[in-house]
Amino acid sequence: MALKIMILGANGFIGSALTSAILRERDWEVYGIDLADNKLGELPKDERFHFVEGDITINREWVEYHVKKCDVVVPLVAIANPAQYVTHPLRVFELDFEANLAVVRHCVKYGKRLVFPSTSELYGMSPDAVLDEETSPLVYGPINKQRWIYAASKQLLDRVIYAYGVRDSLDYTLFRPFNFIGPNLDNIEEPKEGSSRVFTQFLSNVLYRRPFKLVDGGRQKRSFTFIDDAIECLLTILENRDGRATRRIFNIGNPDNCVSIRELAERTIRIAQEFPELRDAARATEIIEVSAGEYYGKYYQDIQVRVPAIQAAKRDLGWQPHTDLDTAIRRTIEFYVKLGSFDPLNAAASGL
Repeated sequence: MALKIMILGANGFIGSALTSAILRERDWEVYGIDLADNKLGELPKDERFHFVEGDITINREWVEYHVKKCDVVVPLVAIANPAQYVTHPLRVFELDFEANLAVVRHCVKYGKRLVFPSTSELYGMSPDAVLDEETSPLVYGPINKQRWIYAASKQLLDRVIYAYGVRDSLDYTLFRPFNFIGPNLDNIEEPKEGSSRVFTQFLSNVLYRRPFKLVDGGRQKRSFTFIDDAIECLLTILENRDGRATRRIFNIGNPDNCVSIRELAERTIRIAQEFPELRDAARATEIIEVSAGEYYGKYYQDIQVRVPAIQAAKRDLGWQPHTDLDTAIRRTIEFYVKLGSFDPLNAAASGL
């Protein structure tokens, strides 16, 4: 029997990649909702994809009906941007916690399987060199550092979902993404500094010939994971053969791709020069240093190193990442070049 998968946030970075993979590699049906469909391309024409434009905080009846109708629910609607944590913390809490809590409760009510995106941010400033799903402490800063409202909201949802598993036997899997990158990550033509994730911001800065701004020198280290590798893991979690993913937590990341933000910037500039459309702009790109306070504001606090333990996914899901960082960067840039995002005429029209 083919699964019916419900994806909230189907037009997002993970949602669109997951939808595409399901329709390409499985015989499942997908029921999706999002505010737009610009990342979905021709997917809405597939007879196994049932998509509506809507808002989960408004279209509550649609959401509940389709939770009841589907086998597995994947709620991917969230604000996942550090600048937003600092400037709009209540909006982050209302969407990331409150709106998603309603979906979790629907899954409990109707006995549906829940595959929920936790976050690598949840580990906070854990002292562990490698972050383990079961044993690493979760360490956050003081209340006046509003940046932590995202991680705290996600942690509380993790705990609520775990508690529903204990009390009501909720069938869930929590997955923790570690800096996924790849095609359709964000809109690189968005000119506002700090409006997107760091790698997309770098690509946008190449397009607009702006300097790369490294917060506190870019010493922070992150483990970057190519989206195709991550989606392979998610498909295995959705299949859940023999219940191997039931009531489990899995890091999805690539510890071999752990580099500093400065090194990411340098690699992006180097690899961008391989593309004729970007060569001149990349060569002219400067790297400058700014303080966290200057870039994000006084409510920000950073995490220095974030490396995932992935033994659980290797052992129990038979999964491991295989895309090195240079390849991930190259394939992402190639996507945007083919999309025409780096067309010099577009830049000229933007007043550059």
